[in-house]
Amino acid sequence: MKKNILLEKSYNFALRIVRLCRFLQDGKKEYVISKQLLYSGTNVGAFVEESQQGEDRPDSVHLLTQANKSATKTNSCLRLIRDSNYLNETMFQSVFDDCVGLQKILVRTIITTEPTTFNYQI
Repeated sequence: MKKNILLEKSYNFALRIVRLCRFLQDGKKEYVISKQLLYSGTNVGAFVEESQQGEDRPDSVHLLTQANKSATKTNSCLRLIRDSNYLNETMFQSVFDDCVGLQKILVRTIITTEPTTFNYQI
């Protein structure tokens, strides 16, 4: 069976977000932004998983687009957490780079799955 990099990376990213949120809640006593981060960060993988069972190509593309939107929200939450001094630059950069990398894969997948005039930016 062919390995699905997007599925694997989105699942691992969601797992990393769960662990980061646990650290923020237990170690830093941050509960508000970390809940939004948990929701958006794990939704990336959920939408990617769901896209594998799309009814048709447009449905799969729509679900991948939703995954990209969730990754964009996650990106925003991560920057907010960093700028609020809950994460140091090294910790932030590592997870942020994973998020941006996932967004790049998502955008490439969306564009190649259904070539149209998308105007995606990361």
